Amino acid sequence: MNPDQHATGRLALHDATQGELIRVRGLVQGVGFRPTVWRLAREAELVGDVCNDAEGVLIRLWGSSAEIDAFCQRLMLECPPLGRIDGIERRLCAGAAPAAFTIVASAGGPVTTGVVPDAATCAACAAEIHDPADRRFRYPFTNCTHCGPRLSIVRSIPYDRANTSMAPFAMCPACAAEYRDPADRRFHAQPNACPECGPRVWLVGPDGADPTAADPQALDAVDAASRLLARGAIVAIKGIGGFHLACDATNAAAVAALRARKRRAAKPFALMARDLDVVRAICRVGPAEAELLRSAVAPIVLLDRLDAPAPGTAAIAEAVAPAQSGLGVMLPYSPLHHLLLQDWERPLVMTSGNLSDEPQCIDNDDALQRLAGIADAWLLNDRAIVNRVDDSVARVMGGQRRWLRRARGAAPAPLALPEGFAQAPRVLALGGELKNTVCLLSPGASQGTAQGGDQEAAQGADQGGCQEAAQGAGQEASPGVSQGTNQVTSQGTSQVQATLSQHLGDLEEARTAREFEQTVALYRQLFEHEPAVIAVDQHPDYRSSVLGRRLAEDLGARLVEVQHHAAHLASVLADAGWAADAGPVVGLMLDGLGYGRDGTLWGGELLVGAYRHWSRIGHLQPFRLPGGERAIREPWRCLYAQLVAGLDWPDVRRRWGDVEVIAALTAKPLAQLDALIAKGLNAPLTTSAGRLFDAVAAALGICREGIAYEAQAAIELETLARQALDEAGYPFAFADDEETWQLDPAPMWAALLDDLAAGLSAERIAARFHLGLAEALAELAARAAQAHGIETVALSGGVFQNRTLFEAVTAALRRRGLRVLSHTQVPANDGGLALGQAAIAALAGGS
Repeated sequence: MNPDQHATGRLALHDATQGELIRVRGLVQGVGFRPTVWRLAREAELVGDVCNDAEGVLIRLWGSSAEIDAFCQRLMLECPPLGRIDGIERRLCAGAAPAAFTIVASAGGPVTTGVVPDAATCAACAAEIHDPADRRFRYPFTNCTHCGPRLSIVRSIPYDRANTSMAPFAMCPACAAEYRDPADRRFHAQPNACPECGPRVWLVGPDGADPTAADPQALDAVDAASRLLARGAIVAIKGIGGFHLACDATNAAAVAALRARKRRAAKPFALMARDLDVVRAICRVGPAEAELLRSAVAPIVLLDRLDAPAPGTAAIAEAVAPAQSGLGVMLPYSPLHHLLLQDWERPLVMTSGNLSDEPQCIDNDDALQRLAGIADAWLLNDRAIVNRVDDSVARVMGGQRRWLRRARGAAPAPLALPEGFAQAPRVLALGGELKNTVCLLSPGASQGTAQGGDQEAAQGADQGGCQEAAQGAGQEASPGVSQGTNQVTSQGTSQVQATLSQHLGDLEEARTAREFEQTVALYRQLFEHEPAVIAVDQHPDYRSSVLGRRLAEDLGARLVEVQHHAAHLASVLADAGWAADAGPVVGLMLDGLGYGRDGTLWGGELLVGAYRHWSRIGHLQPFRLPGGERAIREPWRCLYAQLVAGLDWPDVRRRWGDVEVIAALTAKPLAQLDALIAKGLNAPLTTSAGRLFDAVAAALGICREGIAYEAQAAIELETLARQALDEAGYPFAFADDEETWQLDPAPMWAALLDDLAAGLSAERIAARFHLGLAEALAELAARAAQAHGIETVALSGGVFQNRTLFEAVTAALRRRGLRVLSHTQVPANDGGLALGQAAIAALAGGS
């Protein structure tokens, strides 16, 4: 018997037995799926075999029709924790029944299955590393089929050890026995290892010496690192998908030093806490947030900070999240993190191991070089990180999880596209310039062609192996079709798959741009993806668009340019399961900037349409950005441009000249800005909602002179608003020119300046702005919906990651009797852009 085969023993066959070939698609590799099949078949006394191949899992099963029906039902119900079944297809299989049920080696072929995301440490593995009697006591690379690295270590499909960065580590006899035993939870756990045979971890100081040796009380390198952190050190830690920089979050001096060394002036740091009790001592944690924190994804979750920490709890250093009322917190998701934090009753800062705006380090030598001068020590290991995977970030809004960054633990789990994409070609969508992700669109089972597949599968089955059967099964007919005596049935769904990559970052940074190109090549190789269509943003100078045009020419693929906000609309429709032929919706697309059809910079858009056709029917009142990019970095410029666009500046000075912000603006070089605005020279026209938020923030003294990170002004403005949610919002005006509606903020500005003059608090002014804008947006969308006979409004764009605005707009729309579509599977920001590009390109060739 092949050592990779495992028999259940000879089992008696039942009356009226038949053979069936069962194809299972979805996230079914590297998650303990074959052992589950083996267990269920053994318990049902069925015979046959199961294997992984490039399409998923292929099962041959002999038994009565009722027994196989029951088996398939149990398989759907008892799918492993990290698995996901997208479809089960069944057909009759000729040939003699074998004597037992076996698990056979993987088969190759064209790739259509998914890669499972990295998964947080399961409870069983966490218990082992804390058990002195267990052979994996304090072993930081402990894992099983229910947890551990996946995407971060995989080089190719199928997901077998030889195709991962664990290939250099030969398993010891004990690990090999676990790996080969279908009854063991480590059966075919590709990263399986122990202290005898697996990767090792060590600590290095800035002089190259091992600090562990200088600390006789340290148990090992991880404990030595923990002790350094307790003494105020900054430690670079090689994790699952990249390096982190860690320090004591309650040590103000350590946090300040980290900010200075990392050159990160104000952007909040993420925290990692040992357990939920530690989190609850500093933040409000509802049931949805707790579920997210404890999930296999283990993302950073944005939480509201308590007014004061629990008694006996040290306060978080103010510099962790300046001017923020919330904190981003995650729980340990690897054995190394569990061991590092086991004695900590306060959180650690756990921020990306890089200089600001650069990609995270993943290589030991690179980290030693790039993080020199930042870290006081490096906790390294010898398991290579193949694919950089940043931490995912989520926030609960409207009672549901919303991704702000979809990465470790979530990507690249494929998304099933809605009904109507069955004829979609292979599409490669390259996203935008900021928060970039890429998306591969691949045909699902319904794309199969009826070319004698059943006969070939039956012949393969007669040859006595799952691998041979797989060769024929790869050309199966569509579910529900009957060919002679080979009946085909389907359970679940089998649809076109959209594989969205992990967050890659902002392509304006040179290292990130290079990594973006490498990731595109990797995903094409990993999924054996030869695109017929390449989709890009219409912006002519985005690096993603430049690469897309070059790839289209090199590959002979059709190039589709997709307008930025149309891609946002398609993204939320695909996310929400809106069928291709379900009809149009009204879309509110609010973000920073996107290249518009008219050559201006859009960002506060009212659209009507769906995937194939759309039109722009409204927008925020346009205004100029004096200084172009400088206006984005210096919000006072946006404020002045807003005031002169909606109000008469001499009248503003006459009425509100004594208000601090107007006096401050008067001291600026306004004549230069007036000249830029008048000539339209380096002052592009925009309808950006993001820049409107910047302007209001500047009026309240928030980031007036400059921002330190993207959306800082808007984030701090929302922080103020949540401290004094008012009952009434500021007024906005509605105008139309017979073609488009316009939402004019001029009345809002007059009311806001009146409140400033009256001494109203900044918190109440911020709240009134949010509520007024939300009501105005809802009213605008409702008028458009009534005019077009539509009952559904879709929300997308990065501005809708503002919880206060999102929840207020959603509530206002529902009060008007409208259905609301919003993001739950991909980010509303540009991280979801590639999904929308792919959906549009697949159906309509772009717009």
